[in-house]
Amino acid sequence: MRNHLPPGLPPDPFADDPSDPTAALDSLDPGQPLDPAERLAVEEDLADLSVYEALLAHRGVRGLVICCDDCQEDHYHDWDMLRANLLQLLVDGTVRPHEPAYDPAPDAYVTWDYCRGYADAAMNLANEE
Repeated sequence: MRNHLPPGLPPDPFADDPSDPTAALDSLDPGQPLDPAERLAVEEDLADLSVYEALLAHRGVRGLVICCDDCQEDHYHDWDMLRANLLQLLVDGTVRPHEPAYDPAPDAYVTWDYCRGYADAAMNLANEE
């Protein structure tokens, strides 16, 4: 089975299928490479993501919840999926389609802002000690 998706995403269920319903997506224009400022922002998000996961995963936090600008609904991203999405942005400026979390437990996901605040508090506590 060929699988050209980045690590962290589930395998392509239609890989090598001649009637792949997603084949039409291959004709879409490829993403544009990120400009240096966008690239730096994604790299910073990746670094932050590693810190947040290290601080919060063992506390039962599965990942991040992000309100989608397009549909105005919350989307739940596990740590690995979000990391794969950010890495894909660095590779070719796109985010591959993916399946949403099935029946997520909303209490197991936090926002970027929560993570930033938690990391800041953890750093301040470490500096005081």
